[in-house]
Amino acid sequence: MAQAFQQRLSAHILHFAPQMSRRSLAIVPTKIKMTIITQMLNLVLAEQVNSGELAFLNDKSVGICIDDIDLQFQVGMHNKLLVQPLSHPNVIFSANVPELLLVVAGKEDPDTLFFQRKLRIEGDTELGLEVKNILLSIELDSLPAPVNIAVNKLAQLLQTLTSTKENG
Repeated sequence: MAQAFQQRLSAHILHFAPQMSRRSLAIVPTKIKMTIITQMLNLVLAEQVNSGELAFLNDKSVGICIDDIDLQFQVGMHNKLLVQPLSHPNVIFSANVPELLLVVAGKEDPDTLFFQRKLRIEGDTELGLEVKNILLSIELDSLPAPVNIAVNKLAQLLQTLTSTKENG
């Protein structure tokens, strides 16, 4: 009985969390969203930006579409990391929050998600591969402890919820 309740709760969380996030994000002004995303990416990619590893993005942009929360933006470089609303990027990565979180936490391989059609890449695939390789090189241990802990805890929770849903 407790397992059945846990399965129903897991299904509700996986169903309603993106809907609530989508509604919340819809009321946040675009400028504020872009500022927050810029700050987060500068924190996560500080080492890559400072070492020049992202130079291949100069005058190019990568679109990110997080489908289940209806969030789209593009990232590029022009002497610094630039985040803007999605317009005409060279390559677009599309996925839902759970898949992106599992990739960031190192719990899921992007290639596996691509072949399962849970991660889509459209446009300049060579640029997409360069971006994927940079993302895979990010060490979570190099991130501030609160970010590292939050990503790992969320990924563990997501794996638990997903396995409970699949086994139910």
